[in-house]
Amino acid sequence: MQTASDSVRITPQERLSETLRTVSPGTCILLEPGIYREKIEITVPGIRLIGHSPQDTKIVFGDYAEKRDETGTAYNTFRTYTAAVLAPHVSFCGLTVENDALEPEINGQEVALSVIADDFIAENCVFRSTQDTVFCGPLPEDLIRRYDGFLKPALRRGGSMRQVFRDCLIAGNVDFIFGCGDALFSGCEIRSVADVRGGGYAAAPAHAAEQQIGFVFADCRFTCDGAVADESVFLARPWRDYGKCSFIACTYGRHITPEGFNKWNDTARDRTARFSEFGEIPPGRVPWSRRLTPAEKDALLRFFD
Repeated sequence: MQTASDSVRITPQERLSETLRTVSPGTCILLEPGIYREKIEITVPGIRLIGHSPQDTKIVFGDYAEKRDETGTAYNTFRTYTAAVLAPHVSFCGLTVENDALEPEINGQEVALSVIADDFIAENCVFRSTQDTVFCGPLPEDLIRRYDGFLKPALRRGGSMRQVFRDCLIAGNVDFIFGCGDALFSGCEIRSVADVRGGGYAAAPAHAAEQQIGFVFADCRFTCDGAVADESVFLARPWRDYGKCSFIACTYGRHITPEGFNKWNDTARDRTARFSEFGEIPPGRVPWSRRLTPAEKDALLRFFD
């Protein structure tokens, strides 16, 4: 991580989005408690965004996929973010990022955080939405091509991207951690919230076949709100062939299905998905998931050191 060259303190009465456009690389931005009701993009490298605590420092917006822009075009998933990190070496600490559009069965996807950058770290943060809460970029290759001319270049950037989430709460209902980044979730709470459509999926990885890390959940707690039904949520389903997820010494609440994993509707992605676990594994898992060896587990964790 870059060392902050200076610091800036702002309040909710000021515009965080404007501050982010004018600061120098490596700046530490200290957020006073309150709700920052705005959509932000971080395009300057090395920014550190630090709140007082996730309970009283919140960045909130409410865009959604079915919303129409000034041309009448639907926003699409990848324009709905409340916060987008589009530069490397950025970190968040002690704050909440939320998309409060709600009703995903009507509004579609509602991204809270989109990270399309390398070397991102979030510590002691809350990321809250419904469907598609946290996007760990980049996009799959087919979508990078498809959205040429629709999404701006920064949202379509490819390459190797690493993200780390430590001691965070991530809440949602369907595919609420998704993308192609190599991402570590360490000591996090992954909370499923109720969905009127029933059921849910925590992770939706879309890694290419050559990616060997994928999403790594280490010492995470999979929990749920009271209204979520027993055995109604899958840990993961592959958004693309070869999607990769590893679960290391995690604990699972009553809402997680015995099967653990879903192949994604009527696809044959159970033949290519790379889902594995280490530690105590509940009975009933799908036969196409596997147990990690100690050496494999160590290699995954070492990648993020």
